[in-house]
Amino acid sequence: MIALVTGAGSGIGAAIADRLAADGHTVAVNDLSIEAAKTTVARIAAAGGTAGAYAADVSDEAAVNAMIETILEDFGAPEILVNNAGFGHQAPFVDISPDQFDRMFAVHVRGNYICTRATLPAMLEKGEGYIVNVASQLGQVGGVELVHYSGAKAAIIGMTKALAREVSDKGVRVNAVAPGPINTPLVEALSEDWKSAKRAELPLGRFGSPAEVAGTVSFLCSSDAALFVGQTLGPNSGDVML
Repeated sequence: MIALVTGAGSGIGAAIADRLAADGHTVAVNDLSIEAAKTTVARIAAAGGTAGAYAADVSDEAAVNAMIETILEDFGAPEILVNNAGFGHQAPFVDISPDQFDRMFAVHVRGNYICTRATLPAMLEKGEGYIVNVASQLGQVGGVELVHYSGAKAAIIGMTKALAREVSDKGVRVNAVAPGPINTPLVEALSEDWKSAKRAELPLGRFGSPAEVAGTVSFLCSSDAALFVGQTLGPNSGDVML
């Protein structure tokens, strides 16, 4: 299958791209930075996989549509979409500016919507497809000084459930993953006080790795997950137990 992974130039997205390529899928690697995307593609190629690099801001509809057109020319229509693009920002609620709030929702929520809207029609026409949205456990429980981030991730969980109800009977399975703290640049950018306190809260006592999240995504994009519809799986070190 052809898989599009957004925000796959580093961190969790890069690990997901690596894993889907190892699973035998052709991977369209998206990132805001073309150089970051090319780095992931080169690693996949060195491992014997097939991938292409595509730069686009997922919140920009025209840029996403142009990217999809290029992917169609290069490989064909994506049958797997992993909406992973995102970023972190930590600040007390009263210090979050409207521009910061809007940008958080633009990338995480609007970006999810635009990328899904651009790829879903071909999946519906084929009668098969997999959409995995990368949320966060903070979208389930919230996070101090992360109101805008937590709110955006909660919106993604709600969108996942609603779209799953709409398209599951048409052959497209929609699910989400809600990782806990993962050792990525996004988490490393948070304060040391926050990270130390968070580790102490976790039953496992450690943050996860990007590869551990990628394994969950791989599962959701396989026939082994045939009964998983509108679910939010939590590779979160025990931070949230549902």
